[in-house]
Amino acid sequence: MTTLDATSDPLRGQLEQMVQMFWDLGLEIGHSIRTVDECISEAEADITVQTSLLEARLVWGNQGLFQQMQERYYAALNPQAFYQAKMLEMRQRHVKYEDTPYSLEPNCKESPGGLRDLQVILWVAKAAGLGSSWRELAQRGLITLTEARQLMEKERAFKDIRVRLHIHCGRREDRLVFDVQTPIALSLGFQTTEEGKSVRRASEYLMQRYYWAAKVVTQLNAIMLQNEFRQDPANRALFLQIIQAPRGITHALRRMNQFSILGRYLPNFRRIVGQMQHDLFHVYTVDQHILMVVRNVRRFTMSEHAHEYPFCSQLMANFPNAWLIYIAALFHDIAKGRGGDHSKLGMEDARQFCVDHGLSEEDTELVVFLVEHHLTMSQVAQKQDLSDPDVIQSFARLVRDERHLTALYLLTVADIRGTSPKVWNAWKGKLLEDLYRITLRVLGGEAPSADRELKNRQDEALKTLRLYGLPNDAHVALWKQLDISYFLRHDASDIAWQTRALYDKLDSPTPIVKCRLAPIGEGLQITVYAQDERDVFARICSYFDRKNFSILDAKIHTTRHGYALDTFLVTEQTFANSYRDIISLIEHELTTLIKSEAPLSPPNKGRLSRLSRNFPITPTIDLRPDERGQYYLLSISANDRNGLLYSIANVMTKYKVNLHTAKVMTLGERVEDVFLIDGVVLNNSRNQIQFETELLEALRV
Repeated sequence: MTTLDATSDPLRGQLEQMVQMFWDLGLEIGHSIRTVDECISEAEADITVQTSLLEARLVWGNQGLFQQMQERYYAALNPQAFYQAKMLEMRQRHVKYEDTPYSLEPNCKESPGGLRDLQVILWVAKAAGLGSSWRELAQRGLITLTEARQLMEKERAFKDIRVRLHIHCGRREDRLVFDVQTPIALSLGFQTTEEGKSVRRASEYLMQRYYWAAKVVTQLNAIMLQNEFRQDPANRALFLQIIQAPRGITHALRRMNQFSILGRYLPNFRRIVGQMQHDLFHVYTVDQHILMVVRNVRRFTMSEHAHEYPFCSQLMANFPNAWLIYIAALFHDIAKGRGGDHSKLGMEDARQFCVDHGLSEEDTELVVFLVEHHLTMSQVAQKQDLSDPDVIQSFARLVRDERHLTALYLLTVADIRGTSPKVWNAWKGKLLEDLYRITLRVLGGEAPSADRELKNRQDEALKTLRLYGLPNDAHVALWKQLDISYFLRHDASDIAWQTRALYDKLDSPTPIVKCRLAPIGEGLQITVYAQDERDVFARICSYFDRKNFSILDAKIHTTRHGYALDTFLVTEQTFANSYRDIISLIEHELTTLIKSEAPLSPPNKGRLSRLSRNFPITPTIDLRPDERGQYYLLSISANDRNGLLYSIANVMTKYKVNLHTAKVMTLGERVEDVFLIDGVVLNNSRNQIQFETELLEALRV
């Protein structure tokens, strides 16, 4: 910034020419040319200008004029107002970066805990006349000399990273995105290491040290708690009071983590502070994920959030001692990164905590159970067949009673929601709620029975059909062609919808495609009814591939008289804006494609997301006979991408493999799909190996 007196018009022109020269050279400089009056006037209206003037220093020019500007600036400066404005400005900036320094791709300048936060501290101190350097703040007693040295060290580290980012990218770039983390780490001397089967990337060393540095920045007055402190009964009672408080629990835990109190009080929590997770669906470091899960559980207790997950809020309202679930949330991932099963290791940490803090045996058992089994309910809901009475009976035996079931359900929903905004969806919510309700009936004394469930769903579907004004026997012909697995795998509303669409088209020579908004409130539900051919499923998937639809669920069924009755739940960003036109278009285009006898187009290999490119998954296939020896179970794990299901279906078609059911599960950037299949090729070991080999090739990008 250049300061002028009122008679400096010729100089103004020269300066404008100089600024233009800088821009012509490619130097993006922030600049302004003002008189002293204009400087003071602008500073009163704009906190950014006020901050720039606070940092002003004379490079060359009229010393008297510069001194005049500074005297008038400091005379007009209100340190309290400046502090409040900078705090509000910092809060807005933190919100923009999700209020956490632990994003996996932080901005080293603007993210919480970054360079800008250091600058804010010094600006506020300088405005208040407390000093303009870390050493001066230490001399004033605001921080210790050790803390001053740490802050100077972290400031240099941030600046070093930022300079390397600019040089590496060839432009101004402050984001430590995955693409640049490894080269920046290597330039700083970090190396990838191997210890047994464990590999730790150079980028992981860099980022953990970054998070440690960011944490130091957020804790100018870190409280150093000694071990006798944790054992003091008064302090243990105080910690439980915080956990049991009616309001402010999440805020208190986050502040304790920010100021290193939580990690000092719970030593094992300190081990996961700043720890990254390379599982492609967590977007936060382990400690921040844990605090996010605690927050999610807390929101189930708050009336202002009851509209978000009404069923969870209803259950929580009737759950005594909800704070026990907060403790389970605090410990559920605390053992990550230690090697071994983090659920088993974490439950021992949780048990010790409960014993140390005087919890009853009953409450201790519940907390330990939740930590040990915090992944179980999601795995059963998303990977196993909920229409199988044996699955439900086994899960009911595990949870034992309604209290354990309800607590596990609430923790599971909060946990999935706390991984990433992309991981949770209405379909997963429905699967979990279905499992909860079915298990609750079993715990209430109702034996799991396929016959009873079949009758219940049929009766409910018939009630809905009567509302459509159909003849009483309209359903009979179609239902005779459907076996029990169809009724157990479809909701009553789906059965009624499909019956209404197909009851008078039982032997239709042309395919029938029906589409509607999904009853779960997210995506579209598409039903296809066509004479069964080996490539029907592949043709359907090829259409979804072409349209870039994400397939959340697929129910594959073959009627007794040889018709494919397949149902898909798909989603895409534009559905919400023009779903009526999209529904008509899908019904027309998909019908035309299924009728077509043209050869299938090659699968689109697609592109992996940036996250998947940096953390690729080696595709895995597990093919084995089912328990009855009638079919084969094909389990697939791979990076998610557009067209993946079509690539799988295309290989199945080539090898004449019949698909009976499909369970599709997407976990962020990873898919875990399970297919029930059969085919002659699977009965020959050599042909089976060829099939698996080609399937693996199709999964790779």
